[in-house]
Amino acid sequence: MPRISERFLDPEGKHFGIPTYPWRMAPEGLATRRQLATAGLRPGGAPVVAQIMWPRGGEQVGVAYLYDLTAAVPKRPFTAGLGRSVAAMLAARSTCGSCGTVYKYCLPKSQDCWRCQSGSGS
Repeated sequence: MPRISERFLDPEGKHFGIPTYPWRMAPEGLATRRQLATAGLRPGGAPVVAQIMWPRGGEQVGVAYLYDLTAAVPKRPFTAGLGRSVAAMLAARSTCGSCGTVYKYCLPKSQDCWRCQSGSGS
């Protein structure tokens, strides 16, 4: 059985379709979305250029996509308008579509509260 570092090492992308590296072995200049966000950047429409793979127990495999740091762009600033739109989206997710009751939590995708789903709504 090959070692983990050998199992996921495919820098040419012949086996996995795109260049693939084991955990903590990606080359310099590539970063995950989370690493970009920490640096105040975002992919900005740039394509995935590589991936990291690691075992997650049993037969499961974890995957993290990598982006080129030189193609990353600064994150959008959080403006008052963006804050209002996020608040409106969250309000819509916590308002029952049938009875209009507003809850302190997000409702299921059906957008009906448990009362309306069970038939005992107002």
